[in-house]
Amino acid sequence: MASTDNAGEPGSLSPTSSPDSNSGSSNPGPEPGRSKGASSRAHAVAVSSGILLSRLVGLVRDRIFAHYFGNSDAADAFRAAFRIPNILQNLFGEGVLSASFIPVYARLNAEERHEEASQLAEAIFALLFFVTTILVVAGIFATPWLIDAIAPGFHGAKRLLTIRLVQILFPGAALLVFSAWCLGILNSHRKFFLSYAAPVVWNIAMIATLLWGGRHHTESRLAVLLAIGSVAGSALQFAVQLPTVLKFLWPLRLRLSFANLHVRTVSMNFFPVFLSRGVVQISAYVDSWLGSFLGTGAVAALAYAQTLYTLPVSLFGMAISAAELPAMSSELGTVTEVARALRGRLQQGLQQIAFFVIPSAAGFVLLGDVIVAFIYHTGHFQHADVLFVWAVLAGSSVGLLASTSGRLYSSAFYALRDTRTPLNFAVIRVALTLGLGYLCALPLPRLLGLDQRWGTAGLTFSAGIAGWLEFLLLRAAMNKRIGAVPSGASRILRLWLAAVAAAAVGYGIKRVLPFHRPLLVGPCVLIPYAALYLAVTQWMGIGNMGMLRRLLGLRR
Repeated sequence: MASTDNAGEPGSLSPTSSPDSNSGSSNPGPEPGRSKGASSRAHAVAVSSGILLSRLVGLVRDRIFAHYFGNSDAADAFRAAFRIPNILQNLFGEGVLSASFIPVYARLNAEERHEEASQLAEAIFALLFFVTTILVVAGIFATPWLIDAIAPGFHGAKRLLTIRLVQILFPGAALLVFSAWCLGILNSHRKFFLSYAAPVVWNIAMIATLLWGGRHHTESRLAVLLAIGSVAGSALQFAVQLPTVLKFLWPLRLRLSFANLHVRTVSMNFFPVFLSRGVVQISAYVDSWLGSFLGTGAVAALAYAQTLYTLPVSLFGMAISAAELPAMSSELGTVTEVARALRGRLQQGLQQIAFFVIPSAAGFVLLGDVIVAFIYHTGHFQHADVLFVWAVLAGSSVGLLASTSGRLYSSAFYALRDTRTPLNFAVIRVALTLGLGYLCALPLPRLLGLDQRWGTAGLTFSAGIAGWLEFLLLRAAMNKRIGAVPSGASRILRLWLAAVAAAAVGYGIKRVLPFHRPLLVGPCVLIPYAALYLAVTQWMGIGNMGMLRRLLGLRR
């Protein structure tokens, strides 16, 4: 939480501090050194590697899911059910803990106050266990009312199936909150790969359930088995991280105490971020609420598109933001020195994000049918479903760069103990999303004479527009706080030109191919697209291959 009380602490900036003020020091600190930059890039690569492994296995899971469920009522029910208990994970999990817990815990360790850091971690786990247990029990009993609020367009057997799935999935969401606590500990100690690769075991548990039950059960029965498999996978995800966490916290003593100053600090920081995440969740649940009125397959299509859309967000935006948060939180020095360090980290992170996210957005819009068909076209998921999900994915791409870049700016605010500014802008974004989403999802298709379910693409398009507004507000506020961070507009424009040119070549390749099997068309189009983009950006002198080389293990 931003407060002038923190103005005198090393590494913190008050809301009214001038980044150019000397704060009593006649020798401004140096720009971030090469060793710090190299370490930050290495950490980002560790996060990216873990996320890449997890997301690739997740894509396999989604492909098998699409094979057995397609865009059916059972698919809608499972996707909607999965959103409801996940409110625990999203509100109490990674994002909130990263913003409120990691800055305090990482600072204590940076100052070598390890005993206090351990006491903080133990108290936070005890608090999470107490709160999530109450919410899980309450959520299971309140499920019928939750369904009426979240998916009122579901009726009959579809509604009953959704209720049953939610009640099964709630305990798994609590286990994922505990897994997020492990992630906070591991990230603070720069153990990034394990925490982000841990969801692999969760995905494997669901894949095994689908393969075991897919041929012998109806869609409704398979959805129930998959929910059980998800809970088992959540337990495994927590279990694989716990031994490493205990190396830092052994012996683990769970003490629920608010007397500890650091626990109170985390709690004070927690609620603004909790509200911010809650606002974001309202947007996600409104999407499901509106989607329930858009016909069979709308909620499932949102989920299929979200899996693809969040891949670059997670792989690059989350990776860089997650690696930078503990590093930014650990910056020590005067106000001027910390501001200078943050400007350097933000500029470098934004350049890395743009280099990878811009071709992702261009590819989703211009080659989205190839991507969707390559991943999902199998079994019950046919060509009409490909076109539908492509439209939803293209709408999501509008705000892709803004969403990923906004994550990094939010991390910078959290590192400065300012959780209120991201909250305020999140409220504005969600309010705009709700208004535009309703107009684009319900009245607009009727005015254009389109089938109502095409309003699903309007939902994602409106969210992208709102995402750009939030990003611009975050950037303006941060520039006022620490000084202007170069926007790199010229470089971004050239990246867009390179991506669109490469996508046009990929589209031409798709048109002339003598075969149409998705598993063959995908590599034949997407590999040349990626290779041409990399070659053109290197030729233009705007390439950023270091992170990619490390990700592929090609270290010099």
